[in-house]
Order: sequence, then C-alpha cells, then structure tokens
Amino acid sequence: MIERIDTGQRMSKIVKHNGVAYLCGQVGDGATVSDQTRDCLSRVEALLNKAGSAPDRILQAVIWLSDMADFAEMNEVWDAWVPEGHAPARACGEARLARPELKVEIIVTAAC
Repeated sequence: MIERIDTGQRMSKIVKHNGVAYLCGQVGDGATVSDQTRDCLSRVEALLNKAGSAPDRILQAVIWLSDMADFAEMNEVWDAWVPEGHAPARACGEARLARPELKVEIIVTAAC
C-alpha cells in the first residue's frame, strides 16, 4: 500500500511505502547557510514525526548546496543535528536551487 500525506496537485510532502517514508525536498528560511540548514532540518524533523519516523531512522539524505563553498558551514549544523551513531548514507552536491536566495535543500528517506 502507498500512503500519500499532505498531497497537492504537484507533489506530496511525504510518501510512505513498505515501512519507508520518502520526504519531498526541504528548504529553510534565513540569511546564512547555517540559518537555512537549521530551519530546513527542523522542517525535516516535523515531517519525519508526521510520518511516524525520527532523525535516528534516516536511511539516506541528499543535500544540495547552491555553492559548495558552504559545505563546511552546512556540515557544522548537520553534524550537531544527526544523532550520534545514526549517520545515514548521504550525498552532497552543488545545484542551482528553485529561488536565488536558497542556499540548501535536503531530501530524506527514512524507515518508519
């Protein structure tokens, strides 16, 4: 069974299938990559909770930065947020994001 949560015409915020939650990409508010990453991870955590999951159940994260020069700054926030011993498989790359002010987008897959 496939369960779609917070579904709109274009996308669902969460899709669950076979005990796995797939979250849509999350961006955050703020002037710096640290601010945006913190806000983004707060949104990820809220969606994980809504899906019946949690940060320690993340299987994979894909992170897009608008500028790889922000990699260390983003990692500082990420490392403080990920529960010790529960780091997921992760990829990080540079991409042009949907709006020029965006600096980071995070896409998460987690066990429920």
